[in-house]
Amino acid sequence: MRKMPHLLARMLAAMSIALAVVPASAQQQNTTVVPRSASEAKATATTGDVTLIALLTDDGQRIDQGLVWRIFQEQPGAAEAKPKAIGNWREASPQIKLPPGNYIVNAAFGRANLTRKIKVEIGAAVQERFVLNAGGLRVNALLSTGEPAPERAVSYEVFSGETDQAGNRSKIVGSGRPGLIVRLNAGIYHLVSTYGDANAVVRADVTVEPGKLTEAMITHPGAKVTFKLVTRAGGEAQADTQWNIVNAQGDLIKESVGALPTHVLGFGAYIVNARQGDRTFRRSFNIQGGEPVQIEVVMQ
Repeated sequence: MRKMPHLLARMLAAMSIALAVVPASAQQQNTTVVPRSASEAKATATTGDVTLIALLTDDGQRIDQGLVWRIFQEQPGAAEAKPKAIGNWREASPQIKLPPGNYIVNAAFGRANLTRKIKVEIGAAVQERFVLNAGGLRVNALLSTGEPAPERAVSYEVFSGETDQAGNRSKIVGSGRPGLIVRLNAGIYHLVSTYGDANAVVRADVTVEPGKLTEAMITHPGAKVTFKLVTRAGGEAQADTQWNIVNAQGDLIKESVGALPTHVLGFGAYIVNARQGDRTFRRSFNIQGGEPVQIEVVMQ
């Protein structure tokens, strides 16, 4: 009978522990979760989300490769300050988080590009569309014989279609090679194609249309000419000869040094001067066809 009080005490202690331990499921059922409002979420955000996409034309397909995006941030309160470069992206459609502010975005697709200003706000998600109105230009070169120009024998430059007050054009493409596609903004361009290293030059205006490939076929009137200074007709070429080639108007076309220099000259009349030591020898000649020719200058 004396042990009864101790037994009763242990039973009361066990009941108090059971009442104190509440299952986790019961806690969740009795907890109310209040989601943050949109205004509260915006207040805690520090950036805006910008998605960039580029199209060839307004109703054309998206460009999915070959793009370079460049982003610059305008400096607030400093109108003359240079915009700060943020970075470059090469994805077709990058998704970028940016602090609030005004930005300058450039989308480049080959030589075609478009620059626009955008505004980023805190918590805002926007999609910016860049319509480049771009097309392609491929230049193909033929010789006057109708054969394709030798590989790397022709190079071309592309200039703006319009000239400035001094009559100069802006260079868009330099050292272009035939057969390769150059991406350009739609418009009119001035093409200068050179065969060889002298004056076999062709000029033409070309129009690039948006979303299309423009093919420009250039035929070069010119021929390879090899020069040779000899003591008699058919004799051995003299080494270390200095050569000077001028056209019929007296304009300098090419200078070189060597026993057998070779240059590509356009069709027309020329005079070549060959200097050996303190003596100079001259000969007049004409280029009328596209076949290679050899011009001998006899020392007499």
